[in-house]
Amino acid sequence: MSSSKFWKGVILGAMAGGAISLFDRTTRMSVKKNIQYTSGKLVYFAKHPQETINTVKETSRKIQSTMEEVGAEVSFIAEKIDELKELTPQVADLVKDTKDAFNNDELNDKVVRFVVKD
Repeated sequence: MSSSKFWKGVILGAMAGGAISLFDRTTRMSVKKNIQYTSGKLVYFAKHPQETINTVKETSRKIQSTMEEVGAEVSFIAEKIDELKELTPQVADLVKDTKDAFNNDELNDKVVRFVVKD
């Protein structure tokens, strides 16, 4: 019961706020313009139901197509992420091995001797 009173209060408050806002001339003109535009659209849709149906179907088809494209792109990205997950340890090992090779004192001595001889 109290929920019902709450929603009634919300609706009455919104109506009162809307009525008070109409005291402003600019607001009244804007509301009038929007009502005329919307009613004109509704009349047009009522007089041309097949066109409305075709528009809704076309929009639905475009949305479905877009969702399929997004799904394909998400799958592609997920696949690339999995590839990176597999490749990252290999690259890390390669970098570590390369670092170890350059830090190897024996190799450094050979490089220094080679450079000094030339």
